[in-house]
Amino acid sequence: MSEDSAERIREAVDAIFRTESRRVLATLIRLLGDFDLAEEAMQEAFSRALEQWPVEGMPASPRAWLISTGRFRAIDSLRRRTRFDASLHRIAERLNASAEDPAPGEDEGLEDDRLRLIFTCCHPALPPDAQVARAFLSRAPAVAQRIVRAKAKIREARIPYQVPERPELNDRVDVVLRVVYLVFNEGYSATSGPELMRADLSAEAIRLGRLLAELLPEPEVEGLLALMLLQESRRAARMSSTGELVLLDQQDRSLWDRQQIAEGVARVQRALLSRRFGPFTLQAAIAAVHAESPSAEATNWAEIVGLYDVLMRVDPSPIVELNRAVAVAMRDGPAAGLALIDAILSRGELEDYHFAHSARAELYRRLGRTREAGEAYYRALTLAKPEPARRFLQRRIREMAGG
Repeated sequence: MSEDSAERIREAVDAIFRTESRRVLATLIRLLGDFDLAEEAMQEAFSRALEQWPVEGMPASPRAWLISTGRFRAIDSLRRRTRFDASLHRIAERLNASAEDPAPGEDEGLEDDRLRLIFTCCHPALPPDAQVARAFLSRAPAVAQRIVRAKAKIREARIPYQVPERPELNDRVDVVLRVVYLVFNEGYSATSGPELMRADLSAEAIRLGRLLAELLPEPEVEGLLALMLLQESRRAARMSSTGELVLLDQQDRSLWDRQQIAEGVARVQRALLSRRFGPFTLQAAIAAVHAESPSAEATNWAEIVGLYDVLMRVDPSPIVELNRAVAVAMRDGPAAGLALIDAILSRGELEDYHFAHSARAELYRRLGRTREAGEAYYRALTLAKPEPARRFLQRRIREMAGG
């Protein structure tokens, strides 16, 4: 194999790790019955892929190959350790007896493994920070110890690695919905790094949303899936051809995905008609108003403010209040919105949230108060982490300075 071909395969392995590692790990946890062993097996499998694929070529089904290789590497590892712990020998033999190479495409039948992992990590026996950290499969040092404690708790409490039965499912689904939406948001608007969006994460969240809707066709599950589809429909318009952030009112709406919009609107309408909806459905209803508007100017801002009023009663938070303030600014003028944002900040809330300062700066800009706008943009810049957001703010600061 040529050096160029080998390099392309190595790049492909990196891409597969970014897009498939969460699903490979979830399946290995099910097959091996142990979080730590599965993580070690997955790393071994990807290391072997980096060694073998540039020489032998990529397999027809990379995910199936990784799962199979990881499983056998785990069995080999257990066998090597049996001289220290005889009980491991029995585990290795059990795994070996059930281990067969997956047929091509067999791994496609394991679509619920990731969902199974999230339900396990959202067990009420785990504290909320561990639930979210583990479901994210985060590697950040700040949550590393939480993950260790969560894995220990899963073992000690004998928490089953499964999607629960219907009675328990209803009790746990709210936490799972929040985790799935957190995954989506990190893909839709990354909290840090060179990219504004990570399509693999938002696609994974939508896939999980569809599985949840099949498993539990409740209004709020429909509402979450609708919300993700409606937001995802704008992906192609959110970045310019040069990689610059494009605000909602400046987006080319012809680039919005009409198929996703149609599905999202239909799902949110069904959820609303049930009259048993919650915050995700209300957020989806707001997104639907935007999606069906031909332009920012033609948007029914009064309807959006009204929906935010309901959302504030159902699920009040400073971020919902901020979003409502922006909608009020579009309905009643920038001064009205600015007063509401200043009231939030005066309470000490959202002081470190760069979107609050960026929204405040935009309203100052619309009022022609360039000095205050520049100061607010600069404050937002000191807090923003995603590079596209930083470039946008830097451009605005230059504009306010007249250069």
